[in-house]
Amino acid sequence: MSEVVIRKDEPFEAALRRFKKKIDKEGILKEVRDRKHYEKPSERKRKRSKSTR
Repeated sequence: MSEVVIRKDEPFEAALRRFKKKIDKEGILKEVRDRKHYEKPSERKRKRSKSTR
């Protein structure tokens, strides 16, 4: 679980920006998008082999 502590006199927008950067760095958003739709293992394997070509 990611969290960002808002500092005293810090604008909400700045804290939100830090939170978004942290989420992006940890790869959480990408993982959520990947899990949104179920992908069969054979499809995953085909997709991986296609991208490495």
